[in-house]
Amino acid sequence: MQQTKFIVLIAIFLGNVTFAQTSKPLVESSKGMVVSTHPASSEIGLAILKKGGNAIDAAVAVNFALAVCHPAAGNIGGGGFLVYRDKQAQSYALDFREKAPLKAFRDMYLDENGAIIPGKSLAGIFSVGVPGAVAGMEAMHQKFGKLPWYELVKPAIDLARNGVVLTEKEARGLNSQKLDFQKFNVGKNYMIKSQDQKWEKGDLLVQEDLAQSLERIAKRKSKGFYRGKTARLLVKEMKRQGGIMTKKDLKSYQAAWRNTVNFDYKGKKIISMPPPSSGGIALNQLMKMVEPFPISQWGPQSDSTIQVMVEAERRVYADRSKWLGDPDFVKVPQTELVNPSYIQQRMKDFSFGQASLSTSISAGQFPGYESTETTHYSIVDEEGNAVSITTTLNNSYGSKVFVGGAGFLLNDEMDDFSAKAGSPNMFGLIGSKANEIQPGKRMLSSMTPTIVEENGKLKMVVGTPGGSTIITSVFQVILNTLEMGMNMQQAVEYPRFHHQWLPDQVLFEKNRFGSEQLNRLNEKKYKMMPVNGLGLVEGILVLPSGKLQGGADSRGDDTVSAY
Repeated sequence: MQQTKFIVLIAIFLGNVTFAQTSKPLVESSKGMVVSTHPASSEIGLAILKKGGNAIDAAVAVNFALAVCHPAAGNIGGGGFLVYRDKQAQSYALDFREKAPLKAFRDMYLDENGAIIPGKSLAGIFSVGVPGAVAGMEAMHQKFGKLPWYELVKPAIDLARNGVVLTEKEARGLNSQKLDFQKFNVGKNYMIKSQDQKWEKGDLLVQEDLAQSLERIAKRKSKGFYRGKTARLLVKEMKRQGGIMTKKDLKSYQAAWRNTVNFDYKGKKIISMPPPSSGGIALNQLMKMVEPFPISQWGPQSDSTIQVMVEAERRVYADRSKWLGDPDFVKVPQTELVNPSYIQQRMKDFSFGQASLSTSISAGQFPGYESTETTHYSIVDEEGNAVSITTTLNNSYGSKVFVGGAGFLLNDEMDDFSAKAGSPNMFGLIGSKANEIQPGKRMLSSMTPTIVEENGKLKMVVGTPGGSTIITSVFQVILNTLEMGMNMQQAVEYPRFHHQWLPDQVLFEKNRFGSEQLNRLNEKKYKMMPVNGLGLVEGILVLPSGKLQGGADSRGDDTVSAY
């Protein structure tokens, strides 16, 4: 393995400001690579690869490890999506997104006057969707796994039982949730150090109840979660707090294999996630909208590049709000949304002279007719099998509800439904009837696990957390490599921006633009809003030599492990 430390002086001028930031090491390797949001989970995944496991085996081990070492988003009480490309270049998508409980109904978050009840879908027992993570892990291992299941779960059991060493970020996150953990978990003290003590970097977090839950999964696979003791404890927690999930919800949950979204971008094949993720379709639209423009000549920092990308984002998120939902429940006009003539028509009213108004941009019309706390990991094994997985609890630490006696957090994924058509969720995303609550339905997501091919060979594996900003972060990082010639580490470090139609504003990282450029964009009526960070991208780039190059975002604890 080769490590080269460098300074990302990417020698890029931001107006009259130069972006200079010390990055994580650039890691290259010739065999296998794991990039995840925590050093412990990356090392566990790498150990599985070294034992002879494939990318799917490593992914299962990483997922369960993240449930222990990254409780803000890693989980067994949430769900997610897999995009997988095997060494024969066959692609697969697995949907293990959460579902609405069978007792859920369209207006469950509205009061007698039809107004949204503040916070009801955001935290607490009523915000919880039926978890899909364990079913997803078993489904992918059953189809593609190589090593025995128990060997893949055992490292997470040991990590929970022996304790995970807290990073500064994890300690800070746990301390920030203390009041909510107490509020929603009366009589429990999970992840609370003590009444008067705060967690510190280097502290050991031991989770014995979680270790026992993982042991049941290790021995009985999905049945160790959706049936038996863990299921009884989960339903008991529901009853204790007046929730609506039942044994029937748990027993009937199944992950679903779906067809990947595939499209061409300047000779590269992009492979991404279909609905109920909006990611693949949105990424297809975004890349096709910018493809006619010479953005590589303009460069990543030019006003023209920024405008083209922002205006594409504005139009794509307008479409997302109206048309996308669970394809098992609604007809998603996927073919129409990615039709070249439709995409060309969507950008016709764009002008370099002035920003479009979101109020004048509506979703396209066809005849007949999503926390920021998600987590992603990218894996490539020695044979060239590639995994891109994004999982989530939705909000940071999900619903804040722990299952008593089982030690794991439940998601607050119900907020990703449209509680009321035309009203924003926690990310400000507007939804429509296509994403309304129905029993057993999967809620719309922004998760965008993605794989790129070039000349029939693996080129890139990428994804990120970030709620509504996931799609635009993946979009920008892919363009950073394919168009701007950045290496993988530079591509994930480079400062980002985001527009999602409504609210009509451009979020940008504070070190992205110089004052002169901001003034120019403001004059063109772009509403520029600074934020601290957007996304935590994990990427792997395959070099022409066949070497793997990792990118681990320094906005978090993200770590590349390779050999």
